[in-house]
Amino acid sequence: MQNNCKIRLKGVRFMATKSLSIRIEENMLNKLHYMANYEGRSANSQILVLIRDCIKKFEKENGPIFEKHNSYSANP
Repeated sequence: MQNNCKIRLKGVRFMATKSLSIRIEENMLNKLHYMANYEGRSANSQILVLIRDCIKKFEKENGPIFEKHNSYSANP
């Protein structure tokens, strides 16, 4: 018998996950892995933490970035 149990979370909005490839020097990648390991995270999770911190700092200094600004342009 197959169990087709589905969980529905009322009011929870799931964001689409996107991928991004980057070119990175081996030395920098090794240091990223070291930092991630030190913090108990994967390299991917460490990068997400760094990006979130950077966005938070930017918005504190420059005001919020709204979803309508999705053209990857710095011109509001």
